[in-house]
Amino acid sequence: MSYDLNDAQPQLPPVSEPIPDGTFAKLRLTLRPGGVNGATPMDAGLLKASQSSDARTLDCEFTVVDGPHARRKFWQNFTVAGGKLDEKGQSIGWKISKSTFRAMVDSALGLNPKDETPAAKAKRVLPGLRHLDGIVFAARIMVEPASNPQYRDQNRLANVVLPDEPQHAPVMRGETVPPEPVNALPRKAASTPAAGWQAPAPAWGAAQPSPAVASWGAQNPAPTAQPAPPQPAASGAPGSPAMPAWLNG
Repeated sequence: MSYDLNDAQPQLPPVSEPIPDGTFAKLRLTLRPGGVNGATPMDAGLLKASQSSDARTLDCEFTVVDGPHARRKFWQNFTVAGGKLDEKGQSIGWKISKSTFRAMVDSALGLNPKDETPAAKAKRVLPGLRHLDGIVFAARIMVEPASNPQYRDQNRLANVVLPDEPQHAPVMRGETVPPEPVNALPRKAASTPAAGWQAPAPAWGAAQPSPAVASWGAQNPAPTAQPAPPQPAASGAPGSPAMPAWLNG
């Protein structure tokens, strides 16, 4: 046996600076399981526990698909439960993350964000957050200045670029689009919850084998073989999850 290294990709250059602020790029999302169960059996072991609150987050790795920054990565957590609550007792972080995840689906599938037809709405229903793994979408990248000079500035997702925006089509074609800097202010140090405040703990399901995840196009690597998921209940059955149209090809 031998290892042929001739077809290996060139090594990445040393990274000393973040991707320039305001860069438009096509990104691939990879989920990094954190060992905490999500709200559905499909998301068993998927989430990550916060070290400072009861928040549960989705640990996301973003990889630039093509262009001058191809293969560059950055990381970001998105709250999916817990944390600060609004006046209705709902997680503020989850409402923000939910909007971002919807935008990712719209961007990846070319859905007009104003399209509220039954077919479009069906594509925005996910049986589990695990189905976001591998999604490829258009985005604008920002630079978040470090609050401490001892640390480096970091890249973050500024916003998902939607199909009704002029940058979407060229970005998804792999073309270079002029950047639009965000000029973000330095992030503040994390604050601790007020004394006596305690958010209700979410109910997390018991750990179960993870089913196969959605495939977001032939350009993504084939998912690792996993046990076949349970068959969904008949359409219209009480409590049955609505399966997004793109899961069935």
